[in-house]
Amino acid sequence: MGKLKLKTGDTVIVTAGDHKGSEGKIMRVVQEKNKAIVEGVNMVKKHEKPSAANPQGGITEKEALIHISNLSLVDSKSGKATRVGYRMEDGKKVRFSKQSNQAI
Repeated sequence: MGKLKLKTGDTVIVTAGDHKGSEGKIMRVVQEKNKAIVEGVNMVKKHEKPSAANPQGGITEKEALIHISNLSLVDSKSGKATRVGYRMEDGKKVRFSKQSNQAI
């Protein structure tokens, strides 16, 4: 598995697949599967039975998981995709953008 370099709340861009070029914020990371849910990306239709919460039932749209390898962090300075590195700053381990060399 290993450690994932992307975290909840990061703004990412999709680098491969059907949704290539789409941008969004990570809502949830599933570390066991190396996947994440990105806001507004990889939308799927789900058929729901009527329930107390949703008495009408019907078809709803929600985000599906997307593999971490197809995502890249968006650099806050340039707005382009960047890789993530780690370094020590003042005795703390911090993530940094390899493109702009700025701490995230």
